Amino acid sequence: MRRTQELNLFCHSAEPGRAPTEPAAHLPPGLAHFPAYLDAAAQRALADDIAAVIAQAPWFTPRMPRSGRPFSVKMTNCGPLGWVSDQDGGYRYQPTHPVTGQAWPAIPARVLDVWREIAQYPHPPEACLINFYDVSARMGLHQDRDEEEFAAPVVSISLGDACVFRYGGLKRADPASRLRLHSGDVLALGGSARLLFHGVDKILGGASALLPGGGRINLTLRRVTRP
Repeated sequence: MRRTQELNLFCHSAEPGRAPTEPAAHLPPGLAHFPAYLDAAAQRALADDIAAVIAQAPWFTPRMPRSGRPFSVKMTNCGPLGWVSDQDGGYRYQPTHPVTGQAWPAIPARVLDVWREIAQYPHPPEACLINFYDVSARMGLHQDRDEEEFAAPVVSISLGDACVFRYGGLKRADPASRLRLHSGDVLALGGSARLLFHGVDKILGGASALLPGGGRINLTLRRVTRP
């Protein structure tokens, strides 16, 4: 897909009557960064929505397949499906919380609004991963490839402390670049960037007062199955 076509996938208008805005042009085709997409009031409202999700689906610690080593992030999910990982079952999506056995809560309307505005994809997301990073947490380079549907982008919303986001190419050994993500930023990986290796190198503690006690919450919206 040509670069202009891939940028158009992510054009949006934040308010009725405003001209669409485009993501930063210095990023590779298909990787779109929308700085300060959510203002302070929208961030607070969304943080309250996520707190309500966590009350129904409490944090759990995913573990690496085979080794059982715990991730440095804790997580939960909302939506029809949730992403989980453990020593025996590996990486997968399932409709229930791995600890409580209950169905995941619904994805909040404000989160779905962001998907509709950014994704430009005709079907709703099926999973919203909610990861919490304290100042010591990291996420190694990985691809989001546990889904069947790669035509839909992955849309990510940042809340709380800033982070240093790293993205590379389609191979783990490809050269990588870094991008600072702040509270209220939205990032999308679609088109030829859908399977880029990416991760989180560092959490910048004290960058935001949004979350009590600090830390960063990342919401990752994914379409899992093919329509």
